[in-house]
Amino acid sequence: MNKTIYFSMISVGNSPRNTIKAALVLLLLFMVGCSAKQAPFLQVNGTTMGTTYHITLRQPSDEWTEQSLKEALDLRLQAFNQLASTYIPDSELNRLNDAQVNEWYPVMPMLFDILVLSTEVSWVTNGAFDITVAPLVNLWGFGPVKHDGKPSDEAVAKALETVGFGEIELDILDKKVLKHKDLHIDLSAIAKGYGVDVVALWLESLGTKDYLVEIGGEMRVAGLSPRGDQWRIGVENPDVENPETTPIRLGNIGIATSGDYRNYFEEEGVRYSHTIDPNTGRPITHNLASVTVLDASCAYADALATAFSVMGGDKTLKLAEQMAIPVYIIEKSDAGFARRYSSEFAPYLEQEK
Repeated sequence: MNKTIYFSMISVGNSPRNTIKAALVLLLLFMVGCSAKQAPFLQVNGTTMGTTYHITLRQPSDEWTEQSLKEALDLRLQAFNQLASTYIPDSELNRLNDAQVNEWYPVMPMLFDILVLSTEVSWVTNGAFDITVAPLVNLWGFGPVKHDGKPSDEAVAKALETVGFGEIELDILDKKVLKHKDLHIDLSAIAKGYGVDVVALWLESLGTKDYLVEIGGEMRVAGLSPRGDQWRIGVENPDVENPETTPIRLGNIGIATSGDYRNYFEEEGVRYSHTIDPNTGRPITHNLASVTVLDASCAYADALATAFSVMGGDKTLKLAEQMAIPVYIIEKSDAGFARRYSSEFAPYLEQEK
């Protein structure tokens, strides 16, 4: 007996990154019942990082049930939150934020790895990705405390003085961090993607090769879907009058989407996006509505999606071609929404045969 199951996954949560994430719609055709030679698929759902997670995987062994997987998974996600959350007062990240300026501070290897990856994306994108941008996000009213209204030029200039990924120095050998100024580091633009990778690697350690892991809209897939072929998703069209999705076939890869068409405010006829350019301290003014990035690392895709949202369509596709990154963008135009993508993304759009 066949059953069609439709998931609409919209990122939610209480961080700036959560509230801006463009939605992914997962279209899966599940075959109920599996061959006697293959283990069945299990589904595990829950909440983490102020949002939800959905995992579909082939059962690693008979000892693992949906309940035991959920219990073990929740413990790992709690540990990750304790490491990277800004909402837990005594998290490892908040202890780093509270550390003295110009003094080396040792951090746990996983947090150091996230900082290294974040710094790499920042340099690659010329500062379009910046984990210290929170003061600007808060100033424009897109942080934990919401408010409308354009800040003064003086306020923007003052906030910019407290931002700058280049003010973070990393000691690769001893995994220590030094802040050259009092910075507030916020990993919300990469943490969900990294969490997806953590869960995926754990599932692989259990022996499963077929899975889909999704946290707050970011996901990573491997192997085969329950229907026996490649995993497929649909990227949502921002046009509410034409909400069709673009189907994508995935191999073993991570996927992240970011967009600015849901979170903004208007003042005196001007629309101010939630996406803040760390270099100018102001909301973006280009017409990029949504960007989807594919990479083996969901964390890398997550960070790049944020950076590309800042850079705009032309700069994004130019860098994507230079670095062979699969990228799919949707841009606003007078006629509606237009789609473009990098050459590396084209194979994922092949029609089902």
